[in-house]
Amino acid sequence: MATTRTDPLTLEVVDLIGTVVARYYEEYDRAAAAHSLTGAQARVLGLLSLEPTPMRKIAQKLKCEPSNVTGIVDRLETRGLVERRPDPADRRVKLAAATDKGARTALQLRESLGFAREPLAELSHAERAVLRDLLRRMLGVDTES
Repeated sequence: MATTRTDPLTLEVVDLIGTVVARYYEEYDRAAAAHSLTGAQARVLGLLSLEPTPMRKIAQKLKCEPSNVTGIVDRLETRGLVERRPDPADRRVKLAAATDKGARTALQLRESLGFAREPLAELSHAERAVLRDLLRRMLGVDTES
């Protein structure tokens, strides 16, 4: 049976991580609403503004069901922010891609963010590297990559 750590330091760290995540999503959702988008729509649009992506890969990145992504992309497509196109590498696969209007909207959204855009802005490069390595260790991810 695993032991549970309930010492004050552990509880404070867990609480701080939760606060950072909540603050990130609150700010992101407010910025999305200013563009008449939901937070999920804004996150999908942000991903697609970087590169055209298969729907399944979007679902994996957002850790949700592909059917949810289909609905989000449908709504973004209706607004002219996203389009579907065949994957040049495999014409059986459909890619979702930001339109010019979608890319401009994603850029405006990113520029309107403060904390969510640069939550680590106050940390030095060395501090960010230590934090990255600690988070990777917590998640069991190889720290050599």
